[in-house]
Amino acid sequence: MGLSSRAVTALSLMALATLAANDRAVAGDAQKGGAIAKRWCASCHVVARDQTSADADAPSFADIARRRPDKKQIANFLINPHPPMPDMHLSRKEIDDITTYIRSLDPRPQPPEQKEKDEEQPRKG
Repeated sequence: MGLSSRAVTALSLMALATLAANDRAVAGDAQKGGAIAKRWCASCHVVARDQTSADADAPSFADIARRRPDKKQIANFLINPHPPMPDMHLSRKEIDDITTYIRSLDPRPQPPEQKEKDEEQPRKG
């Protein structure tokens, strides 16, 4: 017994909606990242446009976004902090939220996400 074209269309739409929801779940939340940054990072870094003071030696988040366009570079720095930056024991989700927030401060187009090295690459032929 085959599926009607309506059923196939409905199933396809449901699959696309599920994939879109999963992409949003995996992607960081810039709003949450901004809240974390204001709570944990603003004592040293300028994390928002309306912030009036910070440590002169710490780069602003907007500057970090301009200098490090790759989210993975920013995330790696947060995963393995080094002095004078304290280890805040951030979760992977918090790091993803903060990196998404930092990248949102760069007005340039976002570079495409780089694939992991261990992902299987399509074969030619």
